[in-house]
Amino acid sequence: MEWRERLIRIGDPADARIAEFTAMRDRDLAGRGDRFIAEGRVVLQALLDAEAGDRRFVLEKALILENRVEGLGDLLGRMDAACPVYVAGRDVLDAAVGFAMHRGVLAVGRHVPAPSLAGFLKRMPEQALLVVACGIANHDNIGGIFRNAGVFGADGILLDAACCDPLYRKAIRVSVGAALRVPFCRGGSIADLVEALAAEGFEVAGLSPQGAETLATFQPGRRLALLAGTEGEGLPADVLRAVRTLRIEQAPGMDSLNVATASGIALWHAAGRMGRTGGS
Repeated sequence: MEWRERLIRIGDPADARIAEFTAMRDRDLAGRGDRFIAEGRVVLQALLDAEAGDRRFVLEKALILENRVEGLGDLLGRMDAACPVYVAGRDVLDAAVGFAMHRGVLAVGRHVPAPSLAGFLKRMPEQALLVVACGIANHDNIGGIFRNAGVFGADGILLDAACCDPLYRKAIRVSVGAALRVPFCRGGSIADLVEALAAEGFEVAGLSPQGAETLATFQPGRRLALLAGTEGEGLPADVLRAVRTLRIEQAPGMDSLNVATASGIALWHAAGRMGRTGGS
């Protein structure tokens, strides 16, 4: 069936078929389990790429502003025939969603989580680069970390149980779709994650302003996991005592870098030393 023939017109913002898109801010605050909202062309393309790739995500339905449809023909043509594509005018879409800043391209996706942390780590390549997020509750920072991980070719991200959801709308948007491209696994304490990484032969290095070594002199091995802690408190003291610690040198009198920025600098350095970028 040609994609235009599959479009379903919505004329009522209370139509039950688009219930997942209504009052999106409130629904985000309440959480969606393994389901999430994708916004914009770039994120929708990332979702389709992920669905066609390792099947970590499933696209369940889409809601498109009528004047965006023709420009999305390439993406709409890639959607599974079983995925409903709803189309609405701006008044209907704004009334359903609850605000106007939705870019006119919305989709419901479902994340298929890794069966276990051990299983996730066993799928990592022989030479692997991971980021481990500890207690990061800010969606901008989580999105920034995912974006950095994608740019510098990290193989995955681990998030402890205290981290916020990387599939929150804002986190996906800040990541520019990288939250759908970079494999991740959630759950457990940071101590649990460090123990599992060590069992799989990863060198674990924690980023800290008080790190024992400078990042500039650090030479990673074949398997590296970079730990990044929450703003302010940083990584727990017991974790810092248990792992190698790295500091990013900065001007005197400054406190510390934003965690997303620090992760980007550390990933740039490690990826270059591991031959993943054009760096040396």
